Formats: sequence, C-alpha cells, structure tokens
Amino acid sequence: MTAATTHPFERQLRIRFAHCDPAGIVFFPQYLVMINNLVEDWVTDVLGVPYAELLGRRRTGMPTVSLQCEFTAISRMGDDVLMGLSVRKLGTKSLTLDLGCRHGGEQRMRVRQVLVFTSLDTHRAIEVPPDLRAAIEGFQNLLAT
Repeated sequence: MTAATTHPFERQLRIRFAHCDPAGIVFFPQYLVMINNLVEDWVTDVLGVPYAELLGRRRTGMPTVSLQCEFTAISRMGDDVLMGLSVRKLGTKSLTLDLGCRHGGEQRMRVRQVLVFTSLDTHRAIEVPPDLRAAIEGFQNLLAT
C-alpha cells in the first residue's frame, strides 16, 4: 500500500458506475476528468474566479502541456475518495500542480500537471492574469502560516 498524500484543497467524490470499466474499477481516463473538475472547482471556489467566466468572457484558457500520472491502487464503484490539489510552482505563464486521489491512508493515484495560461483568441501563452496570480499566491501563503 502506498501512503497517501494529503493536499490543502480536497474534495470528496463517490466513485460511480460511469467512472468504471468492465473490470469494475476506475477506467484511468476518468481520473483525468475528475482532476479537471477538481481544478475547475479550485479556480472557482478557492481562487474566486468563476472558471466559466475565465474561459467565456475573459477568453483565458489553462490547457495542460505536461501530465505525469502514477496509478498506485484501484478504486471501485461506491468508494468515497478524496481528490486533492497542491500548488507546486507558479511561473510567469504556467502553473504546476500536484494532484491525487486517496481513500483513507491509501494513495490511489497521483498526477503532476503543468498548465499554461493562454489567450483563447490567439492560442498563445500569456502571463498569469494578475487577479489569478494574487489568488494563487494567497492560497500558497495561507498554507505557509
């Protein structure tokens, strides 16, 4: 059993039938959907910038440019897991996150994800928007105290 990593932002999630493959365990691409949902929730609920507004009205994207995944244990339908997120690094135009899924003290999977901020009009990298940078730094500073 791999020891679980806890994260400063965590959300409970029940593993559902729709998450699972015919073997009755989470089909690995579903974890990526869960991670994307977690990032959207973090931006909206913790950073205070509605994700739909960021992409819609503000035309700012956060595409994934690097993704490293490690699957350490299976999750089955009915499991209540915790999906978690930590900021590893905030760059000029990018954000590196450590994410994971755990059940109690058991790590189910972990991910390192690099997101780049982009203009959805030009599809070119842009600097992290000032309000998001301030909110991410505030999130990091809260953890340091």
